[in-house]
Amino acid sequence: QVQLVESGGGLVQAGGSLRLSCAASGRTFSSYTMGWFRQAPGRGREFVAAIGWSGGTTYYADSVKGRFTISRDNAKMTVYLQMNSLKPEDTAVYYCAADPRSALIISRARSMDYWGKGTLVTVSS
Repeated sequence: QVQLVESGGGLVQAGGSLRLSCAASGRTFSSYTMGWFRQAPGRGREFVAAIGWSGGTTYYADSVKGRFTISRDNAKMTVYLQMNSLKPEDTAVYYCAADPRSALIISRARSMDYWGKGTLVTVSS
């Protein structure tokens, strides 16, 4: 089992920045690809970013490319999502997820082995 706890969400003005964190516990963190997904009000969950187990491979949704950066610290068992130049359309609940498959597969996946409970990000215009 892997337990995931997100933090760092909140209210920010358009153009601002937030950094989300996801702390993992349980099985070997470094053997999992980590991903961030989001779900806006009235919409389905969508892929945001993924990072391979070593941190050397990353994938991003086109909507966040150039604005968001995913990173991980295996020693701290934590994955981060730095979000810059936030837009009102980035408003959503952000979920951290873990899966043994590759980052490329995760970027196209709809299901993951483990999910956190989410953290709310609200971007005001």
